[in-house]
Amino acid sequence: MPVAMLPRQPMGDPITGVLSHYDGATLLSITELPEAELIASGEFVLRYAIPYLEKPHLAIVPGLVAVDYGEMFNGEEMWHFILTKSNRYPRADVMGYRNDGVDEMIVLKRLDVDRPVQVLAYDSSAATSPIATIQALITSDALTLPARVRQYLPHYSSLAQWMQRE
Repeated sequence: MPVAMLPRQPMGDPITGVLSHYDGATLLSITELPEAELIASGEFVLRYAIPYLEKPHLAIVPGLVAVDYGEMFNGEEMWHFILTKSNRYPRADVMGYRNDGVDEMIVLKRLDVDRPVQVLAYDSSAATSPIATIQALITSDALTLPARVRQYLPHYSSLAQWMQRE
């Protein structure tokens, strides 16, 4: 008997904020950074992408995982599966959209789950092409943001602190 296909459900966190460009990086902040070039402000959906093993400039925002024997996962369960069981199920298929917006299906063993997760900003939950890849979070009040944002983005309390990194 055929297994019903689950819908794609990428991990995403809604956020209201400001995307800015400064010194070659895209920064997320809660308020506008006067020193930086404004990219966009308002409501965004942040999604999380896992880099490719052979092509680290590419990454996929997973929406659905299909395991060898017909089991499927999406949403939180899918994210947990990818990060914790990739070695046990290397042939599982990951379906989603790449960080350049291209629809993709890739075998789990070709993803590099040990590299940092990319944080991408989208203008809506239906969008498949990101506005930007974010390199850092600039805010003195990070605790008001979703836990995943704090987990995957380096956090600085001010632009001055970010400029003094390393």
